[in-house]
Amino acid sequence: MSNRLNAPNDLRAFWMPFTANRQFKKEPRLFVGAKDMYYTTHDGRQVLDGTAGLWCVNAGHCRPKITEAIREQAGELDYAPAFQLGHPKAFELANRLVDIAPEGMNHVLYTNSGSESVETALKVALAYHRVRGNGSRFRLIGRERGYHGVNFGGISVGGIVANRKMFGTLLTGVDHMPHTHQPGKNSFTRGEPEHGGDIASELERIVTLHDASTIAAVIVEPVAGSTGVLIPPKGYLQKLREICTKHGILLIFDEVITGFGRLGAPFAAQYYDVKPDMITTAKGLTNGVIPMGAVFVTSEIHDAFMNGPEHMIEFFHGYTYSGNPIASAAALATLDTYKEEGLLTRAAELSDYWADALHSLKDCPNVIDIRNTGLIGAIELDPIAGEPTKRAFTAFLKAYESGLLIRTTGDIIALSPPLIIEKHHIDELFGKLRTILQNNI
Repeated sequence: MSNRLNAPNDLRAFWMPFTANRQFKKEPRLFVGAKDMYYTTHDGRQVLDGTAGLWCVNAGHCRPKITEAIREQAGELDYAPAFQLGHPKAFELANRLVDIAPEGMNHVLYTNSGSESVETALKVALAYHRVRGNGSRFRLIGRERGYHGVNFGGISVGGIVANRKMFGTLLTGVDHMPHTHQPGKNSFTRGEPEHGGDIASELERIVTLHDASTIAAVIVEPVAGSTGVLIPPKGYLQKLREICTKHGILLIFDEVITGFGRLGAPFAAQYYDVKPDMITTAKGLTNGVIPMGAVFVTSEIHDAFMNGPEHMIEFFHGYTYSGNPIASAAALATLDTYKEEGLLTRAAELSDYWADALHSLKDCPNVIDIRNTGLIGAIELDPIAGEPTKRAFTAFLKAYESGLLIRTTGDIIALSPPLIIEKHHIDELFGKLRTILQNNI
């Protein structure tokens, strides 16, 4: 164990993602082990996981069924080509996934990440209209403050400025709806905000500007997670669905974060009772253990491609690792764990206790808003004048020192613990956060 706890002697080679590399390498924060709700650091401390790793470890860490499934699969079939060949677990997994998906979502395309799931869904949308004789539908509509991964399609429809500004003109034919955040009207709301549902009508303005005959798809996160947990106002998602249906536009829900139980239902589409045409997933699909994503599509979309000679490829898209055997085994074991422990609905059981604990921090210094739904929460902090993001990043560092992992974006603390969390973990999490925030960071 002592060898595992030793830090690497040279940190220079790894250019870390979404990280202040210089700061980190002066004071590295390294995890060397994990179990259930806790990480173990390189210096032997226990850190409560308040973010399910990176929104992905929904069933907690190092779960035996998942670990064993990976071990067995690696010794039986390590890899099988996905082009013109297959292996049983990829098909078994697809069947299991559509069983828990919203009704009508009967087909699955495999990817390796949320970013690839988004790229796949956007390509399906464009190709779908083309195979139906509507090739003029080439526009893609995203939303301000939206996060859809880091590939070119995703940052094009995404609306987080820092993720876009370095990379030129991006995709053409993309427009953005306004975000739904209205802090003056909806501050400290529990669940869906009362105000802002009418913002969905901005899509009608975009349709009028470009004409519906040019628009292929609209993509939104049901809950905008990476930008700081923006909860959809009442009626907002329903209105988007109505407008898309009216104009023949496909509606894509990016559920890379909200998928697999985060809100108290298998998918946000079920939680909000809104049926999209496609759903993008990843993260919780394999409990974060092995990279894997999946795109759910309706039978209508799938069947539109199933024409022409049977020996011809219907859709020229896919990945070397689509439906990888070991990833498929991990996902099947993850679904077993979710089912056996009731994790896909457990957030509904704990959401009130979670919300009470979260909103109890309202009186802390510099807290200007708190938002929640399911087992997701956000604490927005008043930025330090002239030093944006510093207050929240300081809280992140203090939390790590005190044995707590949180996520920050801008000056917002985002929380999304493993779904196995117990009430005493919630008490520990918010007790430590209160101490940090009371110190007037």
